[in-house]
Amino acid sequence: MTAIWTRPFKRLYQHYSDYHEYGPPRLKYVGYVGLISLIGLYLVRFTRPTPQLFDDVVPRAIAMVLLILLVLRDRWPAHLKRYYVGYSYGSMIYCLPFFSVLVALQRGGGMPSVSNAFIVLCFLVLLTDWRNTLVMLLVGTAAAWVVYSLTTVDPRVPMDMVAQLPAYAMIVIGGNLFKFSTEQIDTERKLRATQALAGSIAHEMRHPLAQLKHSLEGMQEVLPAPGASRDAAKLDAQQVQALYRHLARGEQAVQRGLQVISMTLDQVSARPIDSSAFSYLSAAEVVQQAVEEYSYDSDEERDKVSVQISEDFTFKGDETAYLFVLFNLVKNALYYVKPYPQTRVTITVGDHQVKVRDNGPGIAPDVLAGLFEPFRSVGKSGGTGLGLAYCQRVMRAFDGEIACASVAGDFTEFTMRFPAISDEEREQHRLAAIAQARTVLAGKRILIVEDDPVQRHATRQKLGPLALTSELDEAADGQLALAQLARKAYDIVLLDLHMPGLDGYAVAEKIRREPGPNRNVRIVAYTSEPAHLARGKALRGGMDGFVSKPCAQLPLLAALQHALQVPIGGRDAQGRLAGRRIVLADDSAFNRKAIAAYLRNAAAIVIEVEHGQAVMEQMHSQDGIHAVIVDLHMPGMDGLETARAIRASGERWAGVPVVALTARSDEPAVAAATAAGMNGFLVKPVDAALLYETLSRLVAGGYGSRTVAEPALPAPAEPSGHDLLNLQRLESYRRLGMVEELLNDYVPEMARLVGELQAAAKASDRKASMDALHSLLGMSGEAGAQVLYQHVRRIYVPLLEEGRWPESDDWLAQLQGIASRTEEALKAYSSADSRAA
Repeated sequence: MTAIWTRPFKRLYQHYSDYHEYGPPRLKYVGYVGLISLIGLYLVRFTRPTPQLFDDVVPRAIAMVLLILLVLRDRWPAHLKRYYVGYSYGSMIYCLPFFSVLVALQRGGGMPSVSNAFIVLCFLVLLTDWRNTLVMLLVGTAAAWVVYSLTTVDPRVPMDMVAQLPAYAMIVIGGNLFKFSTEQIDTERKLRATQALAGSIAHEMRHPLAQLKHSLEGMQEVLPAPGASRDAAKLDAQQVQALYRHLARGEQAVQRGLQVISMTLDQVSARPIDSSAFSYLSAAEVVQQAVEEYSYDSDEERDKVSVQISEDFTFKGDETAYLFVLFNLVKNALYYVKPYPQTRVTITVGDHQVKVRDNGPGIAPDVLAGLFEPFRSVGKSGGTGLGLAYCQRVMRAFDGEIACASVAGDFTEFTMRFPAISDEEREQHRLAAIAQARTVLAGKRILIVEDDPVQRHATRQKLGPLALTSELDEAADGQLALAQLARKAYDIVLLDLHMPGLDGYAVAEKIRREPGPNRNVRIVAYTSEPAHLARGKALRGGMDGFVSKPCAQLPLLAALQHALQVPIGGRDAQGRLAGRRIVLADDSAFNRKAIAAYLRNAAAIVIEVEHGQAVMEQMHSQDGIHAVIVDLHMPGMDGLETARAIRASGERWAGVPVVALTARSDEPAVAAATAAGMNGFLVKPVDAALLYETLSRLVAGGYGSRTVAEPALPAPAEPSGHDLLNLQRLESYRRLGMVEELLNDYVPEMARLVGELQAAAKASDRKASMDALHSLLGMSGEAGAQVLYQHVRRIYVPLLEEGRWPESDDWLAQLQGIASRTEEALKAYSSADSRAA
């Protein structure tokens, strides 16, 4: 029975809620306007003589408080924000019809009261649908009359306001009709935009899906029949190569489809292109890569595209974004191959320009001006022109421009102009890249396996800058390479894939299969085979990297560095984090830096925040968060509160994996984190391999077991020299090229924290001491200061859990001494690393 009575009210409120579902700022703006009006109109009374008026200071103050809460929506606790719209409903009833009518009744009407009534009606019409406008107006007016009647000896109805009832009705009716008409127009526009977007995605995805279907059909033809015998089911080498070829083309089609979706969403949302990840690129290399990796419908279509390099140049941008620009322009040119079989596409590189020209049907002059507008298509069935709009956005992000020249029936030419990079800037970039490579690869043993002596000599020349700090050996074929690997341990093998006799795939397979010092050596594939065909086979064959041949010096050095950054035994785990969006919360920017570097090295997208409230804000504003890493000890909303808030949110992301960052892994800490809904635990200092393994398991759906990922720290060492340091951890930073940056930040910060701890301890300030110890614990662990980390932990944990200070009177002096010697050791390590570079 109750449900029957409440159902109409629920439906009524649902209309109001739907009206404000995508527009909470509208309510905030009403709050701002209301506050200004309430304050301003009240002060006007004191600027000129007026007759004695009803003193409305109390109801006015209540209205101001309600409006302030309406304005401060973004500062509401996360668990209360769901009630914001409901709160606004009651607030609007009080602040608009109730307050205005009550004041008008108390004053006996008059021109100000009539004017206020008109303003209130206009606001109500703008704020909600016609049903709730009437209900809010009736409820507010009735409540005002009741209060007025109960507080007034001789209540009277102001007749001047009654006389305006027809005008009030016209405002309500006319305003809602006008708003209804406007909403219909907006709905029609949204429908057309949605249809255009859906048509764009369908049109752009047709080709990748057709290519994927073709690849799957090719695999089906190669695979043996389901009922074939074991011998008949065996595949020969040619069939295996065919399977890999179809697999590579299928993966390429999927990648192309993902690029289409990403481009479409970026264009629709006008999301800016992130310039922080831009790198220096060779125009000739990117163009050649695009021509090789484009998904052609046939070999005949591939033969219609040619490249002319008159002069290579360097530009600064994002390789993936620019590849898509070239893909889009090639696709547009090849669209007319069937109706115009004579079509040829020529891509020219030179004079800081890349030109894509075809001799197809051309474009009429009257449509050239709007060619780069979103959802604009010229002469294509199902096309929308969204790709060209994205091309323009990419070129502008590169500080360049794109233009089109065309003559109908003759040609179409797109010209992309790039800003010139000075010789000085280019040389600075080259020297910086070489210096970084020398730092990362210092002391490494590199084996070059190449059967062509000319190529072998060229490769050695490119690696020349490493000769002073690294050991370079050569092998002329696969058998000689295995013989050398049996005699000596290497860090990297640069392996040609196509050699007579034992090819690169067989060499890699033997290295990974046979026990020995080189079983986990980093292997970089080096081949002239098209990258999209060879990359999958190389990685499947146990290799850690891939570089095309021929290759310039800097890309070759970058490939070797990247291979070193793949953790041994964690190749698969690291790969599963690519493209994952991970929120990292820690109030210390220093502690976040190393973890963020590890995650970005695994191609993850890292969102760094300082506290739990910021985590919740990111969860509400960002789509597709795959995991949250949160420090347990943070000011404000700590890690446990954050985890509980996520689990209790009721949102679609309430089940996102949450990993605790903690300085301790004792049973109470683990139990508390588990009870808060956390899925994993990373003990500071965080080990890269454990970080990758923990996150890759959780983002893949392995929530079942909650485990503590605690790095294996060396036993406490006598605090002297390099024994103070975790050299293995520092070595990992060196491979990332981060030693100098980290130590320049960490060393002075650790000294500052020791000073803070000294002051807090002398004042017996337990909270300040714990804050300093917490920060010092995380920072010493991340900086590889293992003895200092262990010493701080022995002080911090009892103080945290039992409130017990160290028993020794000289504990602070001991900590200061270890910190001082650690600082000297870190500086010595950094100095030695700089000299090696």
